[in-house]
Amino acid sequence: MNIVILGAAESGVGAALLAQAKGHAVFVSDRGAIQADYKAKLTQAGIEFEENQHTLERILQAEEVVKSPGIPEKAPVIHALREKNIPIISEIEFAGRYTQAKCICITGTNGKTTTTLLIYHLLKSAGLNVGLAGNVGYSLAEQVIADVHDYYVVELSSFQLDDTHEFQPWVAVLLNITPDHLDRYGYSLENYAQAKLRITRNLTNSGVFIYNADDEVTGKYFQSAFLQARQLPFSLHYRPDMHMAGYYTAEEKLCTNLQPGINDKGEEVSTASSPLIGQHNRQNTLAAVLAARVAGLSTAQIEAALATFRNADHRLQLVGEINGARFINDSKATNVEAAWYALDGIRQPIVWIAGGTDKGNDYSSLLNLAERRVKALVCLGIDNAKLRTAFDNVVPHVEEAQSMTDAVRRAVALVAPGDVVLLSPCCASFDLFKNYEDRGRQFAEAVQELSRQNLSESA
Repeated sequence: MNIVILGAAESGVGAALLAQAKGHAVFVSDRGAIQADYKAKLTQAGIEFEENQHTLERILQAEEVVKSPGIPEKAPVIHALREKNIPIISEIEFAGRYTQAKCICITGTNGKTTTTLLIYHLLKSAGLNVGLAGNVGYSLAEQVIADVHDYYVVELSSFQLDDTHEFQPWVAVLLNITPDHLDRYGYSLENYAQAKLRITRNLTNSGVFIYNADDEVTGKYFQSAFLQARQLPFSLHYRPDMHMAGYYTAEEKLCTNLQPGINDKGEEVSTASSPLIGQHNRQNTLAAVLAARVAGLSTAQIEAALATFRNADHRLQLVGEINGARFINDSKATNVEAAWYALDGIRQPIVWIAGGTDKGNDYSSLLNLAERRVKALVCLGIDNAKLRTAFDNVVPHVEEAQSMTDAVRRAVALVAPGDVVLLSPCCASFDLFKNYEDRGRQFAEAVQELSRQNLSESA
C-alpha cells in the first residue's frame, strides 16, 4: 500500500517506521522543520521525506494517510485529502492493526499522564510485560514493530482518538471532561465530549470501561445502555444510587468491587504510602487501581507499588521545603481547571504563584477556592492586570514578580511553617519562559538555591 505520513515528530516517525517494516511504500511530509533526531531516524531507515512544505501532488497519490494528532481538520492538506476521499487515520489506529497485546487506554481532560504513568508503574512493578505509549511521548507504532509486550498502557488525547475507527482497547479509562481545545471542536462541549467518548466505541463484551461517576459532563453524554463492555464506575464517595466499582472509605483507604450486584465489602487498598497530592489525584489513583485489579493485581502488589511511584515532573511535584513550608511545582497547570484541582487538593494555607500568557481565562471558578485557601498571591508575568482584577479583592495579599527567583523569594517571605507555596500558573508560559518545563525547572532551582542559602546562614 502507498502510505503517506503527515507530521514527522514522535507519532509520525513511529508510524513511518512501522509502515516500512510491514512492507508498505512510505512518504513522510511535514509542513515545518523536522527535528534532527527524527530526521536521522528517517534517513537511517531510508524513508523518503520532505520538510517545510506539503507537496499536494505527491500526498494525494496516497491510498491511506496517517495524520499526526497536532494537525487540525481545517488544515488545507486535510481539506484536499477529504475532497479526494482518501482515508485518514491516526498513528494509534495504524499501530492497533499490528498487535494482539491488551491495550489499557486512558483519556480525560486532566490527569491523563499521571494515571497512565501510575497504571504502567503498578503493572510493571507486579512483573507484567508492559509497554508505555501514546501522549506520554512514546510512539505505540514504533513499539509495535518488535511487539514484545503483553500489555500496553496508552495515554490518548482527544486529537489521537479523532482518527481512530477500528482500534480496540481492552480497558478504556475516562477520567473527566472539562472545556478544553474547543477551537478544534467547533466550540462545542458536546463535540469535545463525543471525541473523548470515542474511546468506548469498539469495546466488546470482553472489554472494560472505567469512568468517573462524579464527572457531570461524562454523565450527561455517556450512553451506558448501548455499551457491551463491563462498566466500572468510580467515585470519591460510596453512592447508594449505583454500584461503584471503586470508592474511598476513608481519606487514605479505597475499596474496589469489580462485580456489579454483589454486596460484599470488596477489597480495601491503603493509599497512605502514595506520594500523590490532591483530590484529583485521589480520583486518578482510583482509576489506576481499578485497571490494576482488572489486570489481576493483588492488594499487596498494588500497595507496594503505590509507595514507589514517582509522578512526572511539573505535576504537583514536591521540590523542597524551607522554614517548615513545602514548595510544590505544578507548572503543567496551564489552564484554569488544572489550577482548580491543585487549589482544591491542598488543605494547608497556600501562597500561590500564578500568571503568564493568558489564554482567555475565566477565573470565576477559582474565586471561592482562593478566598478560602490562599493567604497570598504572587503574580508572575509580564502583564498581571487580569489576575489582579480577579483576585485583588479576594486574596488578602497580592504582589507581583517579574522573574522566578524574585517570585520564590517573595513567597518565602510570606509563608509560615506548615504552609504550602504552590506554583500552579493557570496560564501558558511563553511570556517569561521557553515552556512549562522551563518554568518548572526554574522554580525548583530557585527553591533549592534559597534552601542552600538558608542552611549556610543557619550553620
